[in-house]
Amino acid sequence: MEVSDELYQARLLKLERLRARGIDPYPPRWRRTHTTLEARTAFEVAERGQGPAPGEVRVAGRLVGLRVMGRLTFAHIQDGAGRLQVAFRQDVLGAERYELLRELDLGDFVGAAGTLFRTRTGEVTVEVHDFAVLAKALRPLPEKWHGLTDVEKRYRQRYLDLIANERSRRVLRTRSRVIAAIREFLDSRGFVELETPVLQTSATGAAARPFVTRYEALDQNVFLRISLELYLKRLIIGNFDKVYEIGRVFRNEGLSTKHNPEFTMLESYEAYADYNDVMRMVEELVAHVARSVLGTLTVTFAGHEVDLTPPWRRVTLRDAIKEFAGLHFEDYPDAESLAARAADLGLRVDPARGRGKIIDRLLQEFVEPNLIQPTFVLDYPVEMSPLAKRKPDNPRLVERFEGFIGGMEVANAYTELNDPVDQRERFLEQRRRFLAGDEEAEQVDEDFLVALEHGMPPTGGLGMGIDRLVMLLTDNQSIREVIPFPHLRPLPSE
Repeated sequence: MEVSDELYQARLLKLERLRARGIDPYPPRWRRTHTTLEARTAFEVAERGQGPAPGEVRVAGRLVGLRVMGRLTFAHIQDGAGRLQVAFRQDVLGAERYELLRELDLGDFVGAAGTLFRTRTGEVTVEVHDFAVLAKALRPLPEKWHGLTDVEKRYRQRYLDLIANERSRRVLRTRSRVIAAIREFLDSRGFVELETPVLQTSATGAAARPFVTRYEALDQNVFLRISLELYLKRLIIGNFDKVYEIGRVFRNEGLSTKHNPEFTMLESYEAYADYNDVMRMVEELVAHVARSVLGTLTVTFAGHEVDLTPPWRRVTLRDAIKEFAGLHFEDYPDAESLAARAADLGLRVDPARGRGKIIDRLLQEFVEPNLIQPTFVLDYPVEMSPLAKRKPDNPRLVERFEGFIGGMEVANAYTELNDPVDQRERFLEQRRRFLAGDEEAEQVDEDFLVALEHGMPPTGGLGMGIDRLVMLLTDNQSIREVIPFPHLRPLPSE
C-alpha cells in the first residue's frame, strides 16, 4: 500500500515518543483472559443471571475505531473473534496515562484491562483501568478500509482484505472447516492419511505442464508435483488398502476464475473398489461436508439453488455431449473428422492435439456450463484417460467419471488401471504425443511401472479440488476468493 512520507514520518515520531517515555511499543507478550467474543458473552450470561460476573477482563486487538470526547475516549478493538468497545476515562487512568492515547493510531494493536459494563446506547464495553501498546502500526489502514473493495489491492495485500472484510475471514474459516470435515469423513471410513513427495523426478499423474526446479546437491532437474496419484498408488501396492492425501499440487498453466497455478487437491485410493463405489463415496462426502459446515444440503451458487442430496444424476459422456452439443463423438473415429464437426459448431480445435483433446473441449464448452445440479459424467474414451481401466464390454472406453456442480468440475475419478503392460503402452503413447508437441501429455514414470509390475489390486481412485468445493459452499465464482494468497500477474513496475 502506498503511503505518503508525511504520514509515515508522523507515526515514526509517535513511535520514538513512546520509547522516550520508557514504553516498549513492541512488547513480547500480553496476558489476555478473554477474546472479544468471550468477554461480551460472559457479560451477557451474567446479565441474564445464568453465570457469575466476569470481573476484570484482559482483552487485546487491533484498534479499528477511535472517538476522543475530551476526558473520555471510546475505541473499538478487533481480534480474530470479533470487535469490542473499550472506554478510556481520564479520571480512571490519570492525566499522564490518558495523554498516551495521543500516540495511538488506527491499526495499532493494544491490550486493555478493565471491567465490563453496558453503555446508555446498549453496547457492551470495557471500562479500561490499564492498557498497553502491543504493536505500533507504521502504515495506516487504507482509506475507507471498512469497505475495502479494490479487488487488486484485496488480493495483493490480503492482510488488508482480512482486516477490512468479515466475509473474507468467514470464507477462509469455512475453508478450514471443509478440510476438517473431509478428514473426519475419510478417517471414519478407515482411510489413512499419508504424505507423498512434492519434488518428483517425473511429472506424472495428470495432463499438465509442470514447474521445473533444480536439485543442486544431486545435479538434477526435478518437478513440482502435478498430481498426488502415482505415489498414493504405490502405497496401495504396499498393502495400504485405503489411503488419502490433502496437499498442494502445481501446474504451469494460465490464470482464470477457476485456475490457480498452485491449488489444493484431495486424492484417495481404495483397494477392491471401483468407480461406482467412488461415485457413491463422493456424493456422500460432499453431503457430509455441507451438512457439517453449513447445516444444509441446499446451497446457493451463482444465483442457482443447488441441491447436494444424494443420489446425484449420472449420465454418460457420450449422451451428455449429444444432449448439449448435438453430436455423437463415436461417429467420428479420428481427430480430423471430429475437428471438422466441432468447427461446424464454432469450436476451433487443432486435430494434431488428438481426438481426446477435442472431446475434452466439447465437454468444457458445451456440457460443463449446463451441469448446475450435481452430475456425474461417466465412461470416457481411452485416449482421454491414460491411467484408467478399460470397460470390459467396450475397451474403447474407460471406467472414469467427473463430478460437476454449479457448472464446474469438482471431482475426477476412475477404476484404476492395474495392468502394467497396458499402462506401459499408454505411457509410451503419451510420450509420442509429447514429442509431437503436446506439452501436457503424461510422462513415462518407469519407477511406477516397476511398482505396478509387483501387482496392484483392483482400486478406485478419486481426485477432488478443495478450492472449487469451497467456492461452491461459500458462493464464490472466483478461486482467488477462497485461496488465502492467490497468485497474481506482476505489476508493470515489477
